[in-house]
Amino acid sequence: MRYSQEQKQVTREKILEAAHRGFRRQGFSGLGVDGLAKDAGVTSGAFYKHFKSKDDAFRESVARGVGEFQSAVEMFQEKYGDSWLNEFARFYLGEKRCAELGDSCGLQSLTPEVTRSGEKIRSTYQTALLKAAESFTNGALDSTHDRVPPTVWADIALLIGGVTLARAVQDPALADEIADAVHNSILR
Repeated sequence: MRYSQEQKQVTREKILEAAHRGFRRQGFSGLGVDGLAKDAGVTSGAFYKHFKSKDDAFRESVARGVGEFQSAVEMFQEKYGDSWLNEFARFYLGEKRCAELGDSCGLQSLTPEVTRSGEKIRSTYQTALLKAAESFTNGALDSTHDRVPPTVWADIALLIGGVTLARAVQDPALADEIADAVHNSILR
């Protein structure tokens, strides 16, 4: 049976979404192609019709994860104007930090996996991260630079690192303390 181009795209999207959730939840090594296919409700053969390898699915998942961060930044800039960073930090350190790991920010959950990856994945990550940082810069007060200002890199690192630390501790009060400290540092 032949599938329409639209059906193929729907299946590909279903696989990519399942892979994205799975990689955020379990890491790159935490599941294989069979697990990714099962989570998407397809066969391993169907997986390979859409992706050459697990690495290819991971690379696209990384690009999607960083792209979601960029889209969220742009949405908060549009919605909140000059107070976007405060509102974004509140959301990121609150609701996004407390989300189930499969729904977490790809930057926070996939970055450690990227550091163990090959050149292609790291290149995809870097390209997407630079685009996200440029979007972040467009809403920064000191956006007159040709390059991403150091304060933007610091804010992004504080957000990702703060969420990572807060997720890792057992005591919810300590997690909140970490998140509050990061939020206050970003507002400087």
